Amino acid sequence: MSGGNHRRLLDIRLKPGNDNRCADCNAEEPEWASYSIGVFLCATCCGIHRSLGTHISKTKGIKLDNWDDEQVAAMDELGNASAAKKYLVSVPPCYRRPDKNTPAVLKEQWIKAKYERLEFQNPERQLYLMDEKSGYLMKRGRDDGKFLSRRFELRGRENLLMYYTKEGAKSPKAKLPVDKLNCCFVPSKIGNLNGMQISYPDQRGHTRNIYVFSSDGKDIVDWYMAIRNVKLTRLRIGLPHVEESELVQRLTSDFILEGWLYKTGPDLKDAWKRRWFTFDRRKLLYFDEPLGAYAKGEIFLGEAGNDCSVYHGLPNGRTSCGVPFTLRVPAREYPLAAECEEEREQWMVAIKTVLATPLSLQEQAEARAWTCRR
Repeated sequence: MSGGNHRRLLDIRLKPGNDNRCADCNAEEPEWASYSIGVFLCATCCGIHRSLGTHISKTKGIKLDNWDDEQVAAMDELGNASAAKKYLVSVPPCYRRPDKNTPAVLKEQWIKAKYERLEFQNPERQLYLMDEKSGYLMKRGRDDGKFLSRRFELRGRENLLMYYTKEGAKSPKAKLPVDKLNCCFVPSKIGNLNGMQISYPDQRGHTRNIYVFSSDGKDIVDWYMAIRNVKLTRLRIGLPHVEESELVQRLTSDFILEGWLYKTGPDLKDAWKRRWFTFDRRKLLYFDEPLGAYAKGEIFLGEAGNDCSVYHGLPNGRTSCGVPFTLRVPAREYPLAAECEEEREQWMVAIKTVLATPLSLQEQAEARAWTCRR
C-alpha cells in the first residue's frame, strides 16, 4: 500500500461519523476495516466479520495490508455513520448494543444480526420481542452440578420465567419473577462461551442463582433479549414518567467484579476461609464455590458517610491473612483478604466507586427492605 493511501485511511478514520471508533463495539483506534461494508473495526469485531464470509464482509488491516485507490475511496464514501443508517434502521430499545467490554457472544450475535440476518432492517425477524418464548437450555443441577436439558418458558404477561425438570410435566419446577431477576453472561465461570447466570430473590428474599447455556449463540442471546424486553415492558407500565433511556439501564447488569477472597467471621476466634465473591450492583455476595446456588452471605453497600467504608488492614485484635482490607457497613465490619496487592486494590477501588455513588430511589427502597430483613 502506498504511503498516500495509508495516510488517507488514517484521515478517513478520524472523520466525523467514523470518529476513530469501531463501528460495532465503539472501541477506540480501530486497526481493521471492512471495505465491502465501509466500516472501521477493532481486532475482535474484525474476527467476527471474517467468520461471516467474504460474501458479506471483506476485511483488511489498515496498516498491515495493501489497499488500492478504489477500496480507499469506498471507505471514504461510506463509513460508520452511513452503514449505521443502512443496517440499524430498527433496533429495539431492549436490545443491548455492545461496547468493547461486552461478553463475546453478545458482540458476535450483534454483528450477525446486523449484517448477516439483517434483523434491524426487518423487525419481523426480531422474535425476542414476543411476549412468550419456550425452548430448551442446559441447566446446572443445584445438588449434583450436572448440566441437563431443561424446558424453559417465558410468559411476559404473567411476569414469569419457568423451567421444568420432567418432560411433559404440567407444573414447573420453579417460577421466577421476571421483573426482579437479573441475567448476565459468565462464560469463564460456566466453561461455555454461551454460559449465562440468572439471579432472582426466592420467597425468603435470598438470592438464588441458576446457571444455563445453549450450544447456539443466537438462542441464548434471544433468551437474554426476550427477558430484557419483558422487563422493559413492565417498567414502562409501572414508571410511565421515567425516560426510556433510564429504564433501559435497569434491565440487566453485568457483575462489577468476581473472584476469590479470604473472609473471617465476627468472632475473633473465627478462622479465615476462602470464598468466591460476586459484586452485583450494590450487593456483595460470597459463596463456597463459583457456581453456588445460594450465597453464604449477602452484604448491601449503601453510601459512603452513612457508616459505610472500606480501608486497608484489619480491626484491632484480628489475625492477619493474605493482603487484608476491611469493609464496614451499618450491620458490622467484614475483615477480608486478597491473594496479592493488585487484587486488593481492584476490590477496594470497585467498592469505593459504588459507595461514592448516590442511592437511586429504587436502591433506597431496597436498602430499607434490607434493614427490615436483618
